[in-house]
Amino acid sequence: MKTSNALLFILVLVYINASTEWPTHTVCKEDNLEIHYKSCDPQQDFAFSIDHCSDIATHTFNIKAAMVLRHSIEELYVKLNMIINGKTVLTYSETLCGPGHSKLIFCGKKKGERLHYEGPVTLGIKEIPQGDYTLSVKLTNQDHVTVACADFTVKNYLDY
Repeated sequence: MKTSNALLFILVLVYINASTEWPTHTVCKEDNLEIHYKSCDPQQDFAFSIDHCSDIATHTFNIKAAMVLRHSIEELYVKLNMIINGKTVLTYSETLCGPGHSKLIFCGKKKGERLHYEGPVTLGIKEIPQGDYTLSVKLTNQDHVTVACADFTVKNYLDY
C-alpha cells in the first residue's frame, strides 16, 4: 500500500512539473458578460476577482487581487493589448511605479512579499467594448522582468 501511495505522489509531482499552463479562472459569468483569465507567466499564477460583474459598467467596481512577488517592484510598467481575431487592435502602456510617481500602494514591495489589494478600481472608460476579445496584460519591473502576466477573455453582449 505504501508503494502505491508513493508512486501516486511521484506521478502527481511529475504532472505538476510537466504542466506548462495555468488553468483558466472565471472572474464572472452573468447574462451578458463573461470574463475569464489565465496567467501567461509559466512560473506563477495569481488570484483575481470582481465583486459583481455588472458593476464594471458603472465605471468603479471592487476587485480582490493577490500574489506573492517573485521580483521586487521599484519601478512597474504595464502593457495592455486588445486582441480581436488574433490581431492586436489597441495597445496601451503606462508607468505605474517609478521615480517621482508611484500610482499604486504596492510600489516598493520586495521579492517574497505578499501583494494584496482589495478595493475600488476605476477603468476610466465609458463602456466595455461589445464582442469577444482578449486583453493581454503584462506587468514588468525595473529589470524588464515579468512581475505578472495574464490573458483576459471578455465576452460582452451588454447593451449600453
